[in-house]
Amino acid sequence: MVKKPYFLFLSMIMFVLIMSGCSKNDPSTKPEDTKQDSLNEKVELTVSAAASLQDSLNEITTAFEDENPNVKINYNFGASGSLQQQIFQGAPVDLFFSAAEDKFDQLVEEGLIEKENEIDLLGNEIVLVVPKDSDKGITSFEDIGKAVKISIGTPESVPAGKYAKETLENLNIWKSIEGKMVFAKDVRQVLTYVETGNVDAGIVYKTDALVSSKVNIVATAEENTHAAIIYPVGIIKSSSHIKEAKLFYEYLQNKESKKTFEKYGFKGLN
Repeated sequence: MVKKPYFLFLSMIMFVLIMSGCSKNDPSTKPEDTKQDSLNEKVELTVSAAASLQDSLNEITTAFEDENPNVKINYNFGASGSLQQQIFQGAPVDLFFSAAEDKFDQLVEEGLIEKENEIDLLGNEIVLVVPKDSDKGITSFEDIGKAVKISIGTPESVPAGKYAKETLENLNIWKSIEGKMVFAKDVRQVLTYVETGNVDAGIVYKTDALVSSKVNIVATAEENTHAAIIYPVGIIKSSSHIKEAKLFYEYLQNKESKKTFEKYGFKGLN
């Protein structure tokens, strides 16, 4: 005959074993679900990009986020020189899309961008623009002296300004008009000055001029008057989201993205 206390002890052991088995089979603790939660985690990327890329990148990003709902792209648009300095100083950036090779290459040389994660992606052109209702008779770079005020980006920090100055120097015009210059923080500010009539002429990227209905392009700089205009893009080595950064980096190089860049006036290099 089994004693009652011993029977109660066996019953308790059986109960514990049964509950333990149920716990292991509980769907809420499946490793697959934990993995799925990780895949659905929202990731935000910060992309520092030249101001001239704003319109094309906004369109490309809409398509990218539709296809990759767990990744959100946040932009920091500005002059490439200023953006480069921010990255040098430790700004939390995942990708850098520059309008100038020299600014970009300094980050590569310092080891902040690895060579296997960077590419020269786009080309552009420099153009002379005037307000839509201009009556100054400016139809070429040689006519730019007719302007009372002329705007370009600050050459030291704005690549478009550097190319503009090079063009004017190579045409032997710079010295005669240097005193008329109104320097801007980026190419979009130059465009705004021209659109509002605050200056009589400005030199900007062709891509920026094409998106404005308030200016006329009167001349395009010859390629031999300035350094090649190349837009490199790369992943910042310290990015905390390398996998997602690489996903967007590769997306920028696909066929559809290239078509969008070309629609806004950029030239593909690859």
